[in-house]
Amino acid sequence: MPMSAYRVGIIRCLVPIHSNEVPMEDLNELQKTRLSEVLVMREQALRADIQREISSQDEYIQLASEVPDPGDLSFANLSVDLGNAAVSRDLHELRAIELARKRMDSGTYGECVSCGYSIPFERLLAMPAADRCAPCQENFERTHHEGHRGATM
Repeated sequence: MPMSAYRVGIIRCLVPIHSNEVPMEDLNELQKTRLSEVLVMREQALRADIQREISSQDEYIQLASEVPDPGDLSFANLSVDLGNAAVSRDLHELRAIELARKRMDSGTYGECVSCGYSIPFERLLAMPAADRCAPCQENFERTHHEGHRGATM
């Protein structure tokens, strides 16, 4: 039974790279330029989202301080908490973009930090700050899942 490309990718990422192995093809200059533009556009969108979220939080805080109704206060508090979560998520992505730019400057952008193989251009277009190929990212998420859980009883 033939192995799927997905399984081959996982196996490839679990096997250490030897110095005589050649990684997948590197990004060409046109692709690097396109990805740099995508990073800039995504950064601008994130900054606008953060600014919009902070502005809307100010409105909810004002609503919560003016209205004595417990239901409105509860809604305002929930909205602020959700907004804080969105801002934290966006800040995390901004940091990832900054790291991607540093990898571009150092010449390691597009190289998987786990296995050393090149990250496919299509993956980088979808996730321009990606620092792992898809199989390694899946393995990372599976093995680091516990660290992202909240408190349990």
